[in-house]
Amino acid sequence: MATLFFDLDGTLVDSSPGITRCATHALVALDVPVPAHEELLTWIGPPLRESFAPHVGIARVEDAMGLYRERYEQVGWLEHEAYSGLGRVVEALHARGHRLIVVTAKNETHARRIVAHLPHGRCFEDVVGASADGRLAHKRDIVAEALRRHGLEPADCVMVGDRRMDMEGAVVHGLRGVGVLWGFGSEEELRTAGADALALEPADLLRLLD
Repeated sequence: MATLFFDLDGTLVDSSPGITRCATHALVALDVPVPAHEELLTWIGPPLRESFAPHVGIARVEDAMGLYRERYEQVGWLEHEAYSGLGRVVEALHARGHRLIVVTAKNETHARRIVAHLPHGRCFEDVVGASADGRLAHKRDIVAEALRRHGLEPADCVMVGDRRMDMEGAVVHGLRGVGVLWGFGSEEELRTAGADALALEPADLLRLLD
């Protein structure tokens, strides 16, 4: 059976309330204009430092990150909702013998907390995420860390995610990529980034991943 790498934000959970509110908290504290909500949604997926930089300047990126984490660690990590039907799919894939690992550009400590909070979180063997110091930030590097940490061959793994970064991370390492259309990326974005298949709804994953 394959090892399945699941993205977190936009794939397993709708984390937009927590992310956008914490980003807003940081920008307001730094007296920086807050972008429209639609623009803040595009921050979900890429490394957060890269999203803050054009707004606060390189010199204040770490200040923004600290303010973001301040609110996120208190309440932001709870401001998410699991996608309808996805828990049943995760449990079915686990029951069929697949190894499930969360591979996310979210801070690993925060991601572990969220996954442990999910009713189906026990199905995931590990959570591999970004490092707080920024050393691991891009999806391609986090995919590489997951492969290294578990001694996996790329041909035996599938990346499941909603943004181009997920598919690009799969392509660069030779994994199959399955894009999901209930998150924050579009069909065009996912296909252009190299998705091998697309899931319109969670139940489609049972067919695509078997």
